[in-house]
Amino acid sequence: QVQLVESGGGLMQPGGSLRLSCAASGDTSTLNGIGWYRQYPGKSRELVASISKDDWQTYGNSVKGRVFLSGGVAQKMVVLTMRNVQPEDTAVYYCHGESVGRSYWGQGTQVTVSS
Repeated sequence: QVQLVESGGGLMQPGGSLRLSCAASGDTSTLNGIGWYRQYPGKSRELVASISKDDWQTYGNSVKGRVFLSGGVAQKMVVLTMRNVQPEDTAVYYCHGESVGRSYWGQGTQVTVSS
């Protein structure tokens, strides 16, 4: 089992920078990747960014150029930084971990961008 705990988020001003942290614990040696997803009300979760255990990074089309990841699977910590946040970035953000045949989710953290 793997546990994922998110921190960060909350209310933000447009144009600001968002920083979300995901700390992994438990059987982290089984993880092949850690990523961030977000979910709008009534919609499916969409990829924001992810990093593999080989440090291969993938970014969602809607955030490319505004997002980068630091940390990694080996560090058991992945930090998402998103610059120039806008109201359309308002969503619940989830940390996700994957291993062979298993998928893990954090509890989610609300991000609200509003002036």
